[in-house]
Amino acid sequence: MQKSVRYNEGHALYLSVVARKEGTKRGFLSKKTTENSRWTEKYFALYQNVLFYFENDQSTRPSGIYLLEGCTCERAPAPKRTNTGPYTFQYNHYFLVIFGHDGQKPLELRTEEEPDCNEWVECIQQASYSDIIIEREILMQKYIHLVQIMETEKVAANQLRTQLEDQDTEIERLKAEIVVLNKTKERMLPYQNNQEEEDPDIKKIKKVQSFMRGWLCRRKWKIIVQDYICSPHAESMRKRNQIVFNMVEAETEYVHQLSILVNCFLRPLRMAASSKKPPISHDDVSSIFLNSETIMFLHEIFHQGLKARIANWPTLVLADLFDILLPMLNIYQEFVRNHQYSLQVLANCKQNRDFDKLLKQYESNAACEGRMLETFLTYPMFQIPRYIITLHELLAHTPHEHVERKSLEFAKSKLEELSKMMHDEVSDTENIRKNLAIERMIVEGCDILLDTSQTFVRQGSLIQLPSSSERGMLSKVRLGSLSLRKEGERQCFLFTKHFLICTRTSGGKLHLLKQGGTLSLIECTLIEELDANDEDSGQGFNHLEFKIVVEPPDGQSFSVVLLAPSRQEKAAWTSDISQCIDNIRCNGLMTSVFEENSKVSVPHMIKSDARLHKDDVDICFSKTLNSCKVPQIRYASVERLLERLTDLRFLSIDFLNTFLHTYRIFTTAAVVIDKLADIYKKPFTSIPVRSLELFFATNQGVWGTDPLNNKSPRLCRKFSSPPPLSIPSRTSSPVHCRKLSLSSPIGMKAGALDLSTTPSSSAANSPTSSHSPSISSPPPASSEPGDMSPCRSPSTPRHLRYRQSGGTRFTSGENARCTMSPASAFAIATAAAGHSSSQGFSNSEKACDKEFIIRRAATNRVLNVLRHWVSKHSQVSQHAEAAQIQTRSNQRSLLYSPKAECFESLSAMELAEQITLLDHIVFRSIPYESFLGQGWMKVDKTERTPYIMKTSQHFNDMSNLVASQIMTHTDVGSRASSIEKWLAVADICRCLNNYNGVLEITSALNRSAIYRLKKTWAKVCKQTKALMDRLQKTVSSEGRFKNLRETLKNCNPPCVPYLGMYLTDLAFIEEGTPNFTEEGLVNFSKMRMISHIIREIRQFQQAPYRIEHQPKVTQFLLDKTLVMDEDTLYELSLKIEPRVPPG
Repeated sequence: MQKSVRYNEGHALYLSVVARKEGTKRGFLSKKTTENSRWTEKYFALYQNVLFYFENDQSTRPSGIYLLEGCTCERAPAPKRTNTGPYTFQYNHYFLVIFGHDGQKPLELRTEEEPDCNEWVECIQQASYSDIIIEREILMQKYIHLVQIMETEKVAANQLRTQLEDQDTEIERLKAEIVVLNKTKERMLPYQNNQEEEDPDIKKIKKVQSFMRGWLCRRKWKIIVQDYICSPHAESMRKRNQIVFNMVEAETEYVHQLSILVNCFLRPLRMAASSKKPPISHDDVSSIFLNSETIMFLHEIFHQGLKARIANWPTLVLADLFDILLPMLNIYQEFVRNHQYSLQVLANCKQNRDFDKLLKQYESNAACEGRMLETFLTYPMFQIPRYIITLHELLAHTPHEHVERKSLEFAKSKLEELSKMMHDEVSDTENIRKNLAIERMIVEGCDILLDTSQTFVRQGSLIQLPSSSERGMLSKVRLGSLSLRKEGERQCFLFTKHFLICTRTSGGKLHLLKQGGTLSLIECTLIEELDANDEDSGQGFNHLEFKIVVEPPDGQSFSVVLLAPSRQEKAAWTSDISQCIDNIRCNGLMTSVFEENSKVSVPHMIKSDARLHKDDVDICFSKTLNSCKVPQIRYASVERLLERLTDLRFLSIDFLNTFLHTYRIFTTAAVVIDKLADIYKKPFTSIPVRSLELFFATNQGVWGTDPLNNKSPRLCRKFSSPPPLSIPSRTSSPVHCRKLSLSSPIGMKAGALDLSTTPSSSAANSPTSSHSPSISSPPPASSEPGDMSPCRSPSTPRHLRYRQSGGTRFTSGENARCTMSPASAFAIATAAAGHSSSQGFSNSEKACDKEFIIRRAATNRVLNVLRHWVSKHSQVSQHAEAAQIQTRSNQRSLLYSPKAECFESLSAMELAEQITLLDHIVFRSIPYESFLGQGWMKVDKTERTPYIMKTSQHFNDMSNLVASQIMTHTDVGSRASSIEKWLAVADICRCLNNYNGVLEITSALNRSAIYRLKKTWAKVCKQTKALMDRLQKTVSSEGRFKNLRETLKNCNPPCVPYLGMYLTDLAFIEEGTPNFTEEGLVNFSKMRMISHIIREIRQFQQAPYRIEHQPKVTQFLLDKTLVMDEDTLYELSLKIEPRVPPG
């Protein structure tokens, strides 16, 4: 929350005294209050452009101040008299003071007499300086007019000079001819008579003719000049010149900022690094400043060229300067690529007290104007976009036939290409830096993280259960003990190809497990639900455990059993792990027929497809490669995005998450379902014709040698034939549940995924529905005893897929087994469907079938997308349902609580824990759809984003509660003790990673009603004040919450971040980038940025707190009777500590 505005109160009081004595206008007026719309009589005094109002004419201190500059004042009609309310005739003349910006309500005033009202309106109108602004605009127009005349006169002078030179040459030629004629005449007329003098009348006529010719020429030239000044071309040239002048001023300021960065920071720190006791090393100096000195030299040269062009004004030629500048702007790539790393190095160096003290000394230099080093390091990040905007405006006012038009367009295109390249490199570099940061945290190091194709997916804390031999008589009580949690807690990192399991020491360092610390996902099999008779299964874990079976090719197989804190987090982990495994195995399956290309990072069929890397009218790629080594999509049509979603050759995790998070912006769920159904029925349409030709053009020896049999046995069981799954349309049941049923027995031959019954026009059957799905399965018709009811994910091995006999039916609200999430139930159903065996074909026959691989890959692709899609929406609905259940339980506990606890009887730990619990319940109830489209900024925001508005309301209620509780104390010591206790609560919230709670408390303490209590703050100890400064620095909004972002990067869930930070990022993305290009293509780069923010929010939503609910504490925190509004708080603050009169 932003701090209150500070101003010079003493000077304001002095001006109020002057206004009472020497004000332009003084007198009593009636003012309409904004709280209850009542009219109160105040004494007003106008001095210059400041309007003071007092309680009466004897008051020494003003009650309020209005700044009138830029406002407008006008008469207003009298309001209509109501039949019920009293009516007075004393004040019949109303007028309004309207301020010149949004968000400020107009000031409504009224007087007794009309002359007095007119005088007030005239005085306030003069005090707004509107006449001066109008006069300034008139002078500016005259100035531009004179500048244009000077430009025209210079052009005319040059033309006249050229004409004079031509006339001088002509005169010399005529003189020579006259001399020749005179000589000829003298020879012909040896005797010449005296000529008579010219007639005076003729001389007068010639003078009049000469005067008239000159007057006509001057008049004609004046008309030509005036017509040109009023022409659109001249207006465009004036605007173009103004843009150039502004660009020169901006370049001058930028060079000045770079010179401050180099001269006030870089060079002094280099000298400090060479001292005997250096506070910083030379490597850190180079990492912080990068090539900023080279950038300064480049722009100094460019700036000198601009000033030389201005010296030749009005002839402005800039294209050649940009031609020189463009090849050298590549130095910005290194700066932008490593900018985040440089800020991180600077933050680490600031932990050194000597360096921090030295840096503050440099920042106190007058040339820095109070700006920090981080501010100067950020300036080069915006220079390339500033050039693009300037060239765009310059081209808008440059005629198409202008000599510089093509050069400027070329420069703009090159700058845009460079900007896109820098943006892509930043994204790629952030992924590499994330991997390197994790690699540095691991003491032993991890070589697999040095692979640039390794993409980070998620991280979090899980509990590793002991193996069956070590577990013994482990019980739920033993599991819940603190010692076992501490011993078994593991920090897990999921990447696209590997899964890391680490232990964390007390110092924060990570150690890989000696056995099973690094798991290659290509060797893993995920088991989401353990059988009751499984030796690794545990009793009393509420089905929160999942198992990863590792089968290394050169060693003995083993398993790792992990326990998630909640069903939501388990669903998130298993969904991502399953997706990574399916992606790797699908790639291996599609490339298994190419023996000569199986060891190449990108299969030949992908390399040969130009549609995957070449721009077209309906798609545009970036230079950054995704986890599948395919260029990322920048812009694309909806058809091309659906084509990429169903391309069986690869599936990027980042693309799938981005598509499923943001598809609502550019398409509907029905369209996606139709596409998946079409791909399942016609899998060959998901691969381009050229790739199919390569696929089937493989020599017959590959098929004849049965390559699948030569592979590991896991390759044969990791994929299954098409499942007999159907998604029926919405039934007429009032519950409107979405059902996913197995429409055929499990033991039947290769069936088909029947999606034809899904209507394309209805989105009710899509995974976006908020209703809990009902999943039913008929009894198996297979004669084999091993074919039982489904219980495994599609990546589960065949011998682990089935358990207890008999059909199982899952519906919402039946038995205890129904407590599983809809995502898990859907995974169970699709798992059994995915394993329906094709008994009519043997393995050798399958390997010889050329179409079998593609059909099998299409089946797994559809199931993978659907399972991931349903899991996202089901988790959101579970969050909302959990929040409602928790709220209802809180209400019941509040209603039946025998006694209300007071603030003094509650400990700081209890308050911090319950604040954290309430904040997390409200935070996790927000569905991710609410973050799309800036619904929280619309007029109907309460209907669009109710959960976000509830979160904001909860934040304000908690902040008001803190402020109200402090103000209820009458003595200074009690208020100081209350402030210290609330700050202790905030510090515990920080330790619990509840930064939203920290901001709730610090924002309450920064309110004007509490901040102004100097006597109270004087009683607060220094340690508490230092603690408040540290907390405020952590959650400060400076630098777009720079400190808070850095803290969130280093913290482990559970965590409650400040939601306003993410809403600001989303608003910045939405307002700065359109959803569609001018050609109608989807801006998928924007969708990717939105998806990354949503994924970070969901990561914090999915990790719950293990805090027990205490009704006596929440009753105090949710008691609305203790909360006071802002005006009441300030009035109470004035009673506690009245204002000190000036002097």
